[in-house]
Amino acid sequence: MALYQLTGVAKVFQRGPTVVRALDEIDLEIDAGEFVALEGPSGSGKTTLLQILGALDRPSAGKANFEGTDLAARGDNELAALRLRAFGFVFQQFNLIPTLTAVENVEAKLAPIGGTREKALEMLNEVGLAKRADHLPAHMSGGEQQRVAIARALSVEPRVVLADEPTGNLDSTTGGEIIGLLANLAANHGATVIVATHDASLASRAPRRIAMRDGKLATAVAA
Repeated sequence: MALYQLTGVAKVFQRGPTVVRALDEIDLEIDAGEFVALEGPSGSGKTTLLQILGALDRPSAGKANFEGTDLAARGDNELAALRLRAFGFVFQQFNLIPTLTAVENVEAKLAPIGGTREKALEMLNEVGLAKRADHLPAHMSGGEQQRVAIARALSVEPRVVLADEPTGNLDSTTGGEIIGLLANLAANHGATVIVATHDASLASRAPRRIAMRDGKLATAVAA
């Protein structure tokens, strides 16, 4: 059974008199352990699709099954538990808490599940930042901040890592390093990775590339 199975998924927003179809009849299957790149320009629906895959939003129509169960049919508490344990999120803006050090940012993610500082330090070591554990985000480069964000996302051993333009605020060399790090660590932790990006060169690093245009899935891009 596929990890994700989407059938006829649509997402519609009403903006005054205008109806925007952010997603339009999406059919998609993703297997456990895959590394998938959703590739497309701004406004193509990548972020909206990630939000549905990560149980941050519900589709207007269709079904988004995760591990055999329709996400939209689950209650709010069950979805909150999934977001805490099953999904790890990495964002373009890093979303670190500015008043907390690197290790404290990871600890904050672990706190609801009883995680330890030792686990947080272990994760920072995995991303090569053991010596920066006591630094605040403002004293770290963009690449280092994103490494902390990856450590935070993987700290709860999620089944899925969802990354929305994770290299958008980084130069191309650092961005390539971040994608490689994310791929390697997710594989080591047995996580499925789904990355949304507008950058074709970064998307080309994924074994599976899916092009999105105007809320629809285009033909898969050749590897």
